Amino acid sequence: MATELPFSQACENNKAPILERLLGIFITPGTVLEVGTGTGQHAVHFAKAMPHLQWQPSDHPSAADLCRPRLEQAAQPNILPVMELDVSDADWSIQSFTWAFSANTAHIMAWPEVEEMFRHIGECLAEDGAFCLYGPFNHQGRFSSDSNRQFDHYLKARAPHMGIRDLEDLCALADTVGLTLTDNHAMPANNRLLVFQRIPAD
Repeated sequence: MATELPFSQACENNKAPILERLLGIFITPGTVLEVGTGTGQHAVHFAKAMPHLQWQPSDHPSAADLCRPRLEQAAQPNILPVMELDVSDADWSIQSFTWAFSANTAHIMAWPEVEEMFRHIGECLAEDGAFCLYGPFNHQGRFSSDSNRQFDHYLKARAPHMGIRDLEDLCALADTVGLTLTDNHAMPANNRLLVFQRIPAD
């Protein structure tokens, strides 16, 4: 009898719209670091559609086992073994990558962890790479929808450190590590896909 794999309906709903955007960003061969692989649904879907990439799944040590059954079942040749990654660690075990992707993590992490994620990605991202961050975001302190407001209340009830982040705060954080918001794509269910890149000096 087949074992039922961990499953996220949100991942199932958003994987196709996200992939449509990533296909126009992750163009050249390279390694993608995924921060917060979760169930592995994104990793399997994206790696299969972009065979020119090496997909490096990662998750917090307490959650890294969640994606392993799906990744093992998929046996996708361009998916690397999942890496245990605490974004707050002083040193990451992966020192360089071309691209970075993370979905629905910034509102789960504490703000110091978001800062550390950006700092490490800023240090390790290729000069011509990009960091794509997916999720719900506020603009100038305002919620983009009633559903996002309700979601934020739900998050804060779960843990005070959680909450939907402001776009302006993320852009300011990116600026400190040499990254700039170059695209801000509207996505289904009041989410966005933010694309951060290095802008060459004139």
